[in-house]
Amino acid sequence: MSKIIKFLYIIIGFIALGLGVMGLVLPVLPTTPLLLLASYCFVKGSERFEHWFKGTTLYKRHLETFVKERAMTLKQKLTILLFADVMIAIPFLILDSFMVRVMLVLIVFYKYYYFIYKIQTVPEPITKT
Repeated sequence: MSKIIKFLYIIIGFIALGLGVMGLVLPVLPTTPLLLLASYCFVKGSERFEHWFKGTTLYKRHLETFVKERAMTLKQKLTILLFADVMIAIPFLILDSFMVRVMLVLIVFYKYYYFIYKIQTVPEPITKT
C-alpha cells in the first residue's frame, strides 16, 4: 500500500476519533461506530497508531468488548441503530423510487436482525466515581 494511502487512512482515523470523542458529549454523534472507523483506519494506516489507539482508555471502554467478544451494551446498540435509521430515512423520504425504498427497508430489517441475533448484549460496565 502506498504511503499516500496510508497517510489518508491515518488522517481519516484522527477525524473519526475526533468526532467519536465529540460523540461522548453530543448525543447526535454516534461514538461507537466512529471509534470503530478510527480503529479500522489506524490498522490500515500505521501499526504505531494502531497500538497507541488500542492502549487508550477510550478504546478499552467503548470498543474492546465488541472487538474481543462480539458484544455491545444495549446503549451502544441503540445509539448505532437509531443513528443509522436516521441516515437511512433521509434517502427513503427524498427518493421516489419504489425499488430503492424496498431495498432501504430490507437493509433496516437486516441491520436489526444482525444486532439482535448476532451481537451479544452485555450489561453496562460499572464506572467508579
